[in-house]
Amino acid sequence: MSSGIEISVGAQELFKVAGFPVTNSELTGAAGVTVMLAVFAYVVYMLKRGRYNRFVGLVQWAFEGMLGQVESVIPDPRLARKVAPLALSIFFIMLFSYWMSVLPGLDSVKYNDVPVLRSLAADLNFTFAVAIIVLITVQYHAIRAHGPIGNMGRYFRNPLKDPIGSFEGALEFIGEFSRYAALSVRMFGNCFAGEILLVIIGVLTSYFSVLALPLFMGFELFIGFVQAYVFFILTVIFTSLAVESHGSHEEPLTSIDHSPNGTHKHTAVSTE
Repeated sequence: MSSGIEISVGAQELFKVAGFPVTNSELTGAAGVTVMLAVFAYVVYMLKRGRYNRFVGLVQWAFEGMLGQVESVIPDPRLARKVAPLALSIFFIMLFSYWMSVLPGLDSVKYNDVPVLRSLAADLNFTFAVAIIVLITVQYHAIRAHGPIGNMGRYFRNPLKDPIGSFEGALEFIGEFSRYAALSVRMFGNCFAGEILLVIIGVLTSYFSVLALPLFMGFELFIGFVQAYVFFILTVIFTSLAVESHGSHEEPLTSIDHSPNGTHKHTAVSTE
């Protein structure tokens, strides 16, 4: 291609600090987190002094709205309050990281022939690491709700006594990993494709990119918000399903209860 566009799927090293390589995604991610912390520090400063403006009201509205969504998806208020900090942190970090890829200068500001700007969300290592954190958190709450043996019972059952339940548990076990892999790849794919789209639009439109790029930048800002929200709400839903799907001994059984057969019948009788 004569356009000279070079696309690297992986993050590229910019320089080393004490022998530790610093990539362009890490540098851009650090800048994004710094901006995010500065925004929240400003909002907290204003709220403590009782001073409001539209920006403070917007951040407060978004924060309280998503906290209400966490509490509506997870019926247990105590568990909702425990999950909310992680889910909200993931949303805002993903949002600011994604939006950093929309900054002017993408693929044109270089250091040692390496683009300086690359969204942290366009680094599969980052999105995969966040997905693993969510997986560990969900399993932690599931074990606290059902106990270690009860949580394992969601996946492993005696195929001779309950062949359908055993097959269902195997699918649930596979899905426990595949859903987080899909979650991380979805975020990476959207952000990476968005960066490529902006570069290609900039090259194709040349001098008219001043007119064309703002439209696509606005589109990417919207996509970044949607993808960060998807990561946030799926974190909450996965936690809610892991806690509720097994059912407690005090709760009435439902059609989606995955309790072992013995527990199932015993609870059904006691409920009657």
